Amino acid sequence: MNLKVSIDQIMEPELKAKIVEEILLDLPDWFGLPESTKKYIEDSKALPLWLALVGDETAGFVTLSQSSEDCAELHCMGVKMKFHHQGIGTLLYHELEQYAKKSFDYIQVKTVEEGRYKEYDQTVTFYKRMGFVKLEVFPTLWDKNNPCMIMVKKI
Repeated sequence: MNLKVSIDQIMEPELKAKIVEEILLDLPDWFGLPESTKKYIEDSKALPLWLALVGDETAGFVTLSQSSEDCAELHCMGVKMKFHHQGIGTLLYHELEQYAKKSFDYIQVKTVEEGRYKEYDQTVTFYKRMGFVKLEVFPTLWDKNNPCMIMVKKI
């Protein structure tokens, strides 16, 4: 990675929403359902959020939620297309994990089951590189065309 990337935690709710909206709109192959995208934007206001900047340009973000007393959840993550495969997602994930380790023993993430769409297969590959393993698939949690796979990691 030859980019000058900085990662900052953002606290201001409206700024968080603006960042999430900007990045998710750049990723229609992953975030193409308007009602889901709107929910991620709204949820971001109340969640811990880390922003990746390349110079002064917004490049990516990640948000953290809590699924149980012992388990954090990588709630949403996005990196603008032009910055894919340059290590920004890895930097964001590591920042989130360091924060989560202070309060949780596990972290989970939900994504579309492997083998359905090439875009989500790339996502699953990324999570596997970060140390996540498949826990379970819920075939109809979201809808039958998008079976929800839960991946977990001990942190």
